[in-house]
Parts: sequence; C-alpha cells; structure tokens
Amino acid sequence: MSRARQTEILIRNEAFYTAFTTRDLAAMQSLWASEMHVSCIHPGAAPLFGREAVMESWVQVLSSPVRASLECLEPKIHLLRDDLAIVVCFERLGSETLAATNIFALENTDWVLLHHQSGPLAAEAVTATDIPAPRLLQ
Repeated sequence: MSRARQTEILIRNEAFYTAFTTRDLAAMQSLWASEMHVSCIHPGAAPLFGREAVMESWVQVLSSPVRASLECLEPKIHLLRDDLAIVVCFERLGSETLAATNIFALENTDWVLLHHQSGPLAAEAVTATDIPAPRLLQ
C-alpha cells in the first residue's frame, strides 16, 4: 500500500475521533458514506443498519450531556482492495480501553466510513496504559 494512501486513510480515521470529541455532527455526517450501505455497533448496543439509523445514533451520542474524549491508539491499516480498507485500533474513552474496527471505502474521491464497531476488551487482555499493537495486521 502506498504511503500516500495510508496517510489518506489515517487522516480520515483521525477525523472520525476528532468529530466525536468535538461533537461536530456535520463533520461526523461527512465522514460516512452516502451512496453505499453503512452500519455501526456502539459498545453494548445492537447493530444499526442504514445511513438514517447510523446518523440518528450519532445525533444522540454527540448531543449527550456527558462530554467524553475518544482517543485512537495504535491504528493498523489493512488494504483489502484499492478502494476498501480496514483500520483496527484501540480507543481510549476516559479510563476505559476499547477495541475498534473502522471500515473505509472510496466513494467518489473520498475515503468514507462504511462501518464502525467498538467494544470492551477482556480485562486481562490489556491495561489502559499498556496498549500492544494488534498482531493480526502487522
């Protein structure tokens, strides 16, 4: 995978976490595919399918009275095709560490999200201060 393509994907991945932390709904909406099917699984929640359901969930998350900072750690990119990539990373949400998968596709000329899934790690798998790189995508 070219360094330029990796950089493009990582910039879009980081933009997702910035939109979450800054509660920027317009930015969040622009990151998701508008012409392809999308899905999202928030921690502990049922899967959501379709842009309308996914965007409504982000309206609820970003308008919550509880402010949260979400940090992406150790993102690893796996390019499946020239137009499809997976980013596997850890997320730090307060003192909690989650594992996340973000699937990006090229839509027109932009990398957009098709799927986001995040969930807790097993307690013994990792501590919040000692995040190992996932072995799968190294």
